[in-house]
Amino acid sequence: MTTRTGCEEGDASSSVPEPARARSWRERALAVPVRMRWAAGLIVTIGALVSLPGDLPVDARLVLFAFGAATVLWTLTDLEPGYVALGAGLTACIPVGRQEEFFASLGNDVVWLIVGAFVIGGAMAGSGLAARLTGAIIGRARSVRGLMWTVTAAVVPLSFLVPSTSGRAAVLLPVYRSLATRLGDARIARALALLMPTVVLVSTTSTLVGATSHLVAVDLLRQTTGETISYLQWALWGAPFGIAASVVVCVAVQAMFLRREERRRPLETEAASGAAPRHAPLTRAERVVAVVVGAALVGWLTEPLHGVEIAAVTIVAAVLLCAPGLGVMTWKEGLASVSWSLVLFVAGALALGGALVESGAGEWIVSGLFALSGIDGLTSSLALVVVVALLSATAHLYVTSHTVRAIAIVPPFLALAATADLSPVAVVFLVSIGLDYCLTLPVSSKALLVFIDADDRGEGFVPRDLLRLSLVMLPAYVGLMVVSYEVWWRHTGLAL
Repeated sequence: MTTRTGCEEGDASSSVPEPARARSWRERALAVPVRMRWAAGLIVTIGALVSLPGDLPVDARLVLFAFGAATVLWTLTDLEPGYVALGAGLTACIPVGRQEEFFASLGNDVVWLIVGAFVIGGAMAGSGLAARLTGAIIGRARSVRGLMWTVTAAVVPLSFLVPSTSGRAAVLLPVYRSLATRLGDARIARALALLMPTVVLVSTTSTLVGATSHLVAVDLLRQTTGETISYLQWALWGAPFGIAASVVVCVAVQAMFLRREERRRPLETEAASGAAPRHAPLTRAERVVAVVVGAALVGWLTEPLHGVEIAAVTIVAAVLLCAPGLGVMTWKEGLASVSWSLVLFVAGALALGGALVESGAGEWIVSGLFALSGIDGLTSSLALVVVVALLSATAHLYVTSHTVRAIAIVPPFLALAATADLSPVAVVFLVSIGLDYCLTLPVSSKALLVFIDADDRGEGFVPRDLLRLSLVMLPAYVGLMVVSYEVWWRHTGLAL
């Protein structure tokens, strides 16, 4: 009896964990989320494609694999973007002896710009100045839809005032964080986090000084042909496009990321929300922050005169705001306002983007697309505009730096203009407008890197949101370029 009881007890004890032990590999595989299975399959496919025979160097193949795998993981999984970026950067740099480039990415000016921007944002929020500016914006809107349009209208003119997308993003970040806190809704915060940097980017087309790539492109045009594009000419052609593109962005973000009832939701008045009235006198802390940020704005505007980069100006402003006796918070409080996970994401993404350029992978893609598009044999001006728009607007996918894109892409198009007897001015302008599109991946723009997951409550956008928006905006942007050429540009001296 005892033996039987022991046997029965053994059977009973082993019957509980048995299903877990008996799970087959098929059952374990089916337990993995569908998106993870898709991601794994795509990564394996990318690895197989980059391993095909050809003359592409091994390091370029490795970079293409790392970039493709990171894109898949950013868009199809819930893995932390910073973790994916660091893994991709390590994969692209370490095996081929580029570890110094990987570690140097932490010293990139974009990293320091983001650190400084967050400290400034913390000072603006802590002093109450950001809430005051937020109240000024919300005070002009009666609903969330009105707020989105008010924000768009406020961002577009910044392209004429601050000659850098990253500088404009740094100005807007504290206002965004205050708006997100004031509204208290994760979906609306996400929509705003997408709207602000996206409008910053598409309105870049409005002015010659809106992006460094414009100046690089015009300088290449002058060196190659002796022709140029003046500030007023660029504004004549670019400002209407930038305004129209910003309108399209505002409509797309609202339609894709906000429900109808959310768009119609009324906004609280200052009295109802408990916020300080906008006409109240400035406090001492608000005055200090206003003066320091105003001085930083002057420094950003006059960068060509003094040569101090925007990132350095931003860090100086951050240090002043934490200075004992002068600033409005301690250094520890300033550092606590920095999103360090975002800093690491930026470092990894920059290492990956630099590897694309250094390995020659980006140049290999450019030459392949030129050959594949058959642009050399096109005779229709409309077809040329479409192909130029497509090639330049998609360049951000494989050459992640805005300025490097201009250096890499403009010369081949200038050569095309010479051989096909096209207007070099028209070609350079069209290519520059296309290169300004960089919405698919956060690594493609400093402004996007500043805003990704920018809310201190984790309610900013994620790379998957950006991809969704780009799937709509990329064809819309290319279509707007074609319409602008037919309706405006070719009638105002910009015919191919």
